[in-house]
Parts: sequence; C-alpha cells; structure tokens
Amino acid sequence: MIEVRGLRKVYRIGKEKVAALGGIDLDIPQGEFCCIVGASGSGKSTLLNQLAGLEKPTKGSVVIGGQNISAMSEKQLAVFRQNHLGFVFQSYNLLPTLTAVENVALPLMFKGIGKVKREEMAKTQLKQMGLGKRMYHKPTEMSGGQQQRVGIARAFVSKPKVIFADEPTGNLDSKTTVEVMSAILKLVREHNITFVMVTHERDLSGYADRIITLKDGVVLSDERQEHPVVAEELISEPEKENMTHEDQTETDQ
Repeated sequence: MIEVRGLRKVYRIGKEKVAALGGIDLDIPQGEFCCIVGASGSGKSTLLNQLAGLEKPTKGSVVIGGQNISAMSEKQLAVFRQNHLGFVFQSYNLLPTLTAVENVALPLMFKGIGKVKREEMAKTQLKQMGLGKRMYHKPTEMSGGQQQRVGIARAFVSKPKVIFADEPTGNLDSKTTVEVMSAILKLVREHNITFVMVTHERDLSGYADRIITLKDGVVLSDERQEHPVVAEELISEPEKENMTHEDQTETDQ
C-alpha cells in the first residue's frame, strides 16, 4: 500500500542544513498496523508528514496505492487526502461549534455525500465507538477520551485506504488509552485499513504488527510482531451510566 524509496528531508536553519531524514526505504502492505517510534528529534514526525503528503521530500518518493504523492501538486494532494486518507490527532482537532455527529460527518460532506446519508453513516460510526449517547454533544461537553473517540470515528467513517495517527493517546490517561487503542485496532482489523502511528510511548507498540524505530533520521530497527495485542470489545453501556440525569434528558430530547 505504501512504498518509500530513498526518502530524504533536509531543513535549512539559518546558514546550516539539518537532515531530518537520511534516506529511508520502506514497504507497508495493506491492512498492516505499523508503529513508528523513536526519541524526540529522531525524525518520526517528519516521516509521518512525508507519508501523509503534508511536506515535500528533499529527495526520494512516497507512493500510496500506486500513486506517487511526492510528485503531486498541492491541489492534487488535497483531493488525494480527501479521497484516500484519514487522520487521528493528539489534540483531537474537533470543531467546537459542531456536535459529535456533525464533526464525524464533515469529511463525508467534502466527498459530496448528502446530509441525511452522511449523518446516518456518522451515527453508525459513533455507535461503534461506544458514543451512542453522546452524538449531539459538542466537544466541550465530552471528556478527553470521548473527544478522541469522536476523532477516531471521523477518521474511519469514510473507510479510507490509509489512516495516519500522530500521538493519538498523548493526552489520555492509561485506562482511556487502552480503550482508545482497542477501538482503533478493532476498526483496523474489521476494514483491513493500513494504519500508521507515531508515538513516543513504547507500550503502545504492542498493538502493532510492526515496529519501526528511528534514530537520527534513519531506520535503526524494523521488527514484526507475531502476536500483537488483540483488541478488547468496546463497551458502550458505561457511557450511559457515567452520564448525569441532565445529560440523559438532553440526549433523549
């Protein structure tokens, strides 16, 4: 699904040139859960930006689904990302004035799907994330874990070929992290989506099929796991139990 050849990224800082990536070759097959780890400054976020087409390489290429995104114009890249890629962010990136349903349905609007259909698809995805009672709540009315699950629902709702995640549990506690990672893993397996995650948390790599470790902009190790963590079933009923009476009344209305 993803082919990386000779990928190099050099930044100019004043009069100096700094190599963030020093020539990387990778092949990531369809349906693989790939975790990129490394210390701060190792180049992992730069690599993710390159894979997602958010930055142009200095040299080399990134091919996704047979299409060389490194050679695309910004307009072509925007269309490609809209049609084939999904993103999960550490800071959730939800629009504060929109409800959970509206946030999740947003990518579908850009794909030209009608309002009734896209909201139906968004509701289905939110239910799968255990947020059936939070559909009409805005981000400020939800916990961090709930907001991140809305962000995950938004990334998966259009069933993209590839989803990129940048520190998706960086703002969550350990219990919520397990819930969120289980939800992600379940959806990845169900829909055979290629999932590429960058994290500094080594524990999270246990969920991945493959762990790529970067150091100083090059691949230090590339390991496959025979027995990654299996997703736990996402339980939605506690969401209802944790809601206040006022929340339940508002939702029912």
